[in-house]
Amino acid sequence: MSFSHLGLSDKVLAAVAAAGYQTPTPIQDQAIPHVLARRDVLGIAQTGTGKTAAFVLPMLTMLEQGRARARMPRTLILEPTRELAAQVEESFSKYGVNHKLNLARIIGGVSYDDQDAKLTRGVDVLIATPGRLLDHFERGRLLLTGIEILVIDEADRMLDMGFIPDIEKICKLVPFTRQTLFFSATMPPEIQRLTETFLHNPVRVEVSRPATTVASTTQVLVPSAAAPEKKREVLRKLIRSAAGLKNGIIFCNRKTEVAKLHRSLVRHGFSAIALHGDMDQRARTTALDAFRNNEVTLLVASDVAARGLDIPDVSHIFNFDVPHHAEDYVHRIGRTGRAGRSGTAIMIASSADSRAIAAIEKLIGQKIPWQGGDHAAAEAPTERHEPPRAPRERHAPRERHAPRERPAPPAAATSPHPVVSPRGNNEPRQAPSERPNAHLPAFILRPARLKAT
Repeated sequence: MSFSHLGLSDKVLAAVAAAGYQTPTPIQDQAIPHVLARRDVLGIAQTGTGKTAAFVLPMLTMLEQGRARARMPRTLILEPTRELAAQVEESFSKYGVNHKLNLARIIGGVSYDDQDAKLTRGVDVLIATPGRLLDHFERGRLLLTGIEILVIDEADRMLDMGFIPDIEKICKLVPFTRQTLFFSATMPPEIQRLTETFLHNPVRVEVSRPATTVASTTQVLVPSAAAPEKKREVLRKLIRSAAGLKNGIIFCNRKTEVAKLHRSLVRHGFSAIALHGDMDQRARTTALDAFRNNEVTLLVASDVAARGLDIPDVSHIFNFDVPHHAEDYVHRIGRTGRAGRSGTAIMIASSADSRAIAAIEKLIGQKIPWQGGDHAAAEAPTERHEPPRAPRERHAPRERHAPRERPAPPAAATSPHPVVSPRGNNEPRQAPSERPNAHLPAFILRPARLKAT
């Protein structure tokens, strides 16, 4: 089965053949005819199955008619991260080599002036992250009334990053009659609600069960203590002993841990580079290019590298931290075992990760084996074992002694010095019970002074 039966134009077929592709993937085979028929499409497929080409190829065919207008793009593709936006732009450049289309990538971390210049010339394909797109719209630099096709890619990642309110706002700004293509690897309830709101009678294309992993990827759990220095030691041993390690991505949950782990690996002589969300766009692009070009062996990254990055031949994935969300595990290990290749996914786990591991195994529908079959270290929290105590001997109850009586204060007569009144008289003080009107406060008994008239 080839691409020729899908209804793509001759220009697109020639570009696909030049790129070396002969057979469409299942998501491409099922989605492309519906996209060309102008139907809304809800595509669900695991990562690494060719979802990008499933909407790029038919869009190129449909864009052969018409032309761009200034500040009014014809198609809009929303991506959650800058790296995914750059990848989609590369796909359009590769498959649209025979087309004369104007592309613009609108992302954060880049000058507004350069992006304004591209929009002024007219754009056929606008690839954007939601925040920067709304910035341009609110500044009056962009009109969305000419959008014919809207693509929402990696929708579940949009949810994780908090972009759903922006997506809802953008969907209300584009024409009601647009065609919407919606792609996601998982389908949580919030994403399901979004599809019901903004898709009109969509065709559901599901080539695999949501949140499944690639069968060609070998998964394994490695026990470790929870301390970061112990985990780093385990990771170094795993890297040195990994069979067939060509390159690898090491995932951490926090950006600070990415920086610490990167410094540690470099200090121990490993070829590594870091990638996380706090880096500027130039540094992130440099890190990805160095890893793609095999200039470095290890990429230490946060989950910014877990979704949709097209690095076709990654041999190993190391989960330094067990992900907080089970869906992130699917996306992380989806960076290996792509396009029919085999891969290895190793996850370092401690006793505190047992609940997160159970959630992952429930999501993917399979048990992840432990290295060597030893899972006692991470199955349950470590318990302290104390030697048994000798039984207490029963003693007779202690006798309660009466409270000690305080010695009575010495009598006034025995005092060698009489108590002097604060008023200055030398008469000894009387006990409260001996004073008249002892129940009244002293200031009431004080004689009043009358002013002379």
